[in-house]
Amino acid sequence: MDILALGEPLLEFTAGDDRPLEAARTFAVGYGGDTSNVLISASRCGAATGYITRIGDDGFGTALLRLWQAEGVDTAHVVREPGGRTGIYFISRDAAHSSFTYYRAGSPASRLSPADVPGEAVARARALHVSGITQAISVSACDAAFHAMRLARRHQTLVSYDPNYRPALWPLERARAVVARSVELCDVALPNVEEGRQLTELDDPEAVLAWFAARGPRIVALKMGDRGVLLWDDGRVSEIPPHPVVPVDSTGAGDAFDGAFVARLVQGDTPSDAARYAAVAGALTTQGDGAVHPIPRDAAIRSALRKDPITIHQRRR
Repeated sequence: MDILALGEPLLEFTAGDDRPLEAARTFAVGYGGDTSNVLISASRCGAATGYITRIGDDGFGTALLRLWQAEGVDTAHVVREPGGRTGIYFISRDAAHSSFTYYRAGSPASRLSPADVPGEAVARARALHVSGITQAISVSACDAAFHAMRLARRHQTLVSYDPNYRPALWPLERARAVVARSVELCDVALPNVEEGRQLTELDDPEAVLAWFAARGPRIVALKMGDRGVLLWDDGRVSEIPPHPVVPVDSTGAGDAFDGAFVARLVQGDTPSDAARYAAVAGALTTQGDGAVHPIPRDAAIRSALRKDPITIHQRRR
């Protein structure tokens, strides 16, 4: 197994005709959940992936299982809860922004615990991916995430971590403490600049990057949207320019970056080459609606790179 992830999947319902929820008459059904998105991105980039999660035995759980099977994501460590209600969320959009409404309280994934973490699978995997959202949905899920990260470190499995800070899920002070400890336990930190500013109380992107790097990971990729990526790699800072696109919907772009980045790392790319590849994956994901459907496959990413090579600007701090 190349990449295992631990987290919460969700069903996605997008209001049709750019209407607010109260005026919606139709919904497009899709899929979400940051760690699920990461695995699908990694799978489409050629990595062998597997998921550690809990879902209901409802129709939404069945839909997610079918998705992962179609995408080549191993489901041997997916637990189906009898009577469980798989989490869902709704998206409404207008010309200026997207609005998200979640129904996830008490979801099966919120009952993840250390007992759900398969030690042998973590030991055999080349990488483990963990998200701050998993840590925020419940104390037991947070415990499961830390248990998985410690197991991975014990067995020299690479640990990637995306804080994915969501203010609605937990208090800022708790998030800061949990994220700081998680960054200390990871090899690859994958924050975005907005959450980085909130978590560190620093404004300058390079200062945010340095805050994460000071906590010990070998690699930090600070995602900055249309300003590209700042990459820390063992003392070197590189600027990865953005791949030029006109975005339609940025949902899941950061997750697509994460999956592509870790997939390329475990397949032997240098961090700068992996970041260059992942920057294109994230940009292409903004070209369609929803979190999963527009995630690109390896051939599309490589085609875009051939047409518009990205020049990496590297310097030592």
